[in-house]
Amino acid sequence: INGVLTFKIRQIQRKVRDREDKEREVKFYNTLFNSLSHELRTPITTIIAATDNLALENGKINKVTQHELLQEISTAALRLNQHVENLLSMSRLESGVFKIKKDWCDVNELIYKVVHHLELYLIKFRTTIEIAENLPLFKLDFGIMEQVLYNLIFNAVIHTPENTTITIQVNFTSKSLVITVADNGRGFPSEELANVFSKFYQPTGAKAGGTGLGLSIVKGFVEAHNGTIKLENLP
Repeated sequence: INGVLTFKIRQIQRKVRDREDKEREVKFYNTLFNSLSHELRTPITTIIAATDNLALENGKINKVTQHELLQEISTAALRLNQHVENLLSMSRLESGVFKIKKDWCDVNELIYKVVHHLELYLIKFRTTIEIAENLPLFKLDFGIMEQVLYNLIFNAVIHTPENTTITIQVNFTSKSLVITVADNGRGFPSEELANVFSKFYQPTGAKAGGTGLGLSIVKGFVEAHNGTIKLENLP
């Protein structure tokens, strides 16, 4: 009797766990699709509208307007690409089979490549890059760390007022590479600091401009390098 009851209890527990897992999965995808519906539609709409305007003018558009429309297309395409990259990255992390491929990398090249990709956004900010002299090569996954830095800097762009300063600092110890992305914006509410790296987290009162996946992906990728990441408000 004891054996039968134990078996039945385990069956019930397994069914409850399966139901809870399914409910979490449904909630995850509902949240994902809800948050992405606006974020994906906005850049797509921008691209369609700008290309339609370029086509309708049939060569009569002036150079200034043409440049503005092309810049809108470029910015929207970058935004769309980043959303797709984050979705793919989150899928890789969630799958549990994610692996990094480390190789010796020049961190100077890494930093300036990311800054170049973000120049259309950073043009509205004062950007300061401070890299320690005699910086050695570090063994890391260049592509993965590129996305880590992109997400960190883009997060600063989204949540920091224009014409403020974004600072990227690179230093090292005997054992570690230390990268800091800082800004002199408003900072995060102190009671929300612990939630920053959670999926779908959005700061209270934040303007639209993200899915809440960027920083959770950053944390996953940094920890995959056996690294650590933390957020602090500057004094």
